[in-house]
Amino acid sequence: MTNIETRLETKDWQAITKELHDKGFVIIKDVLSIQECDELITGYNAGDTYRKTISMERYRFGLGEYKYFQYPLPALINGLREMVYAKIAPIANEWMKELKLNREFPATHREMKKLCGEHGQEKPTVLILKYAEGGFNTLHQDLYGEVYFPMQMVFLLDQINQDYTGGEFVITEQIPRAQSKANVLTPDLGDMVIFTTNFRPVKGSSGYYRVNMKHGVSPLHSGKRHSLGIIFHDGLN
Repeated sequence: MTNIETRLETKDWQAITKELHDKGFVIIKDVLSIQECDELITGYNAGDTYRKTISMERYRFGLGEYKYFQYPLPALINGLREMVYAKIAPIANEWMKELKLNREFPATHREMKKLCGEHGQEKPTVLILKYAEGGFNTLHQDLYGEVYFPMQMVFLLDQINQDYTGGEFVITEQIPRAQSKANVLTPDLGDMVIFTTNFRPVKGSSGYYRVNMKHGVSPLHSGKRHSLGIIFHDGLN
């Protein structure tokens, strides 16, 4: 864990904070190593650390499959969840103040889990998603219950344009009284994307207003694509 902690500490968190505030998302390069990505994919195909498997087509979520981890989480994932949460919780609380929402998130992820538990949300929401040719994920928000943290992250585990083509990460913004805006991202193997779970503040002429956001994955043209999704709040089921 010292290695991943060192990698995270070397990132420019001042610049990350600014980009999150300006856009609601940011790509942080080279957080996971090739070996770590390979181990996560191998674990998906052969591991027994999962509590539930979801066929996306069955629920009309898209075309693909994902598996939710069970507790205890693997050390790498748990470390990422706790370390990144501590970095971005102050940003989340600043967003709440700007939007004049009576909500404050705890400083540590341990306290965030406790808050979720007090509302009956005790199931881990960390997951790995797998898509094959033609696979996609419809636009959505990962809320899971009454308590939700306003940011989450995803890690790409395959090499774009080598292991797969297409499959871009899409984030849409619903600006009040305007058409939706689409942001198309192409993070690479080992990159971390932090992005808003459901909304972000935007400064207007009369103060801050709320912009609702959704995310998804465009159809794959070829190959296979795996990603690790880390959501900071737990779920009901």
